Amino acid sequence: MSESRIIVALDFAEASDALSFAMRVRPSECRLKVGLELFTHAGPSLVVTLVEQGFDVFLDMKYHDIPSTVARACAAAARLGVWMVNVHALGGPRMLAAAREAIEKGGHRPLLIGVTLLTSHAEEELTQIGLAADMGAQVKRLAALVQGAGLDGVVCAATEATQLRRTVGSDFKLITPGIRPSGSAADDQRRTMTPIDAVRAGSDYLVIGRPVTRAPDPMAVLSAIRQELAAGQ
Repeated sequence: MSESRIIVALDFAEASDALSFAMRVRPSECRLKVGLELFTHAGPSLVVTLVEQGFDVFLDMKYHDIPSTVARACAAAARLGVWMVNVHALGGPRMLAAAREAIEKGGHRPLLIGVTLLTSHAEEELTQIGLAADMGAQVKRLAALVQGAGLDGVVCAATEATQLRRTVGSDFKLITPGIRPSGSAADDQRRTMTPIDAVRAGSDYLVIGRPVTRAPDPMAVLSAIRQELAAGQ
C-alpha cells in the first residue's frame, strides 16, 4: 500500500488514456481516483487493472440512493479491491450505516468516506438546494453525521479542514479535493488550497487532477509536491 498523501484524479474519458497515464507514474508515489465519467466509460475492469498494477484506487462514486442499493454498491466496490470508496452524507444516517455494514461483511474492507458538500459549491448555492447559507456549519453537521455512523472520514474542502479537525479528532480522515500547486489554475473548483497549506490545515489526503495529469512530466510534479510537503512539515 502506498504511503503517499497524493491522490491523482484520473480526469479522462477513456480507459486507454487512464492506463497510459498510470504507466507514467508509480504506485509508491501516488494513489489514483476513478470518478463518474471514467467509470461510466470504462467500467469495473479498469479499476481491477489498476489494482492489479499495484495502485491504491479511490472509487469516487458518491453513492446516494436508498440504503439497500447503496449497501450493495459499496459491497461490489469492495470486491473490486479498491482502497477507498465514498457515499454522500446527504443520504442520511440509515444509508450511511447500511454502507458501513455492507463493506464490513466482506473479506476486503476499503476505507468508507462520506462526501459533505461539493468543492464546486458556492455559498449562495446552498439556499437554492434547500440548505441554510452557512457552508461551515453545514459541513460540520454532515461530518458529525458521517462520524456518528462509523465511517472512516469525509471528503471536504481544504478550507474547512482546520475547523473539522478540531471537532472530529485525529483518527478521522479528511480527504480534500480542489488542491492546486502554486501557480496552477483553479479550473472549476471554488474552494482551493496549495498542498502544504492543506496538510497544515489538517488534510490527510490531497486530491490533485489536471495539474498532474496534464503535466508534460507527471512524476516531476509529484516529486515537487512531495518535496514541498517534506520541507514544510
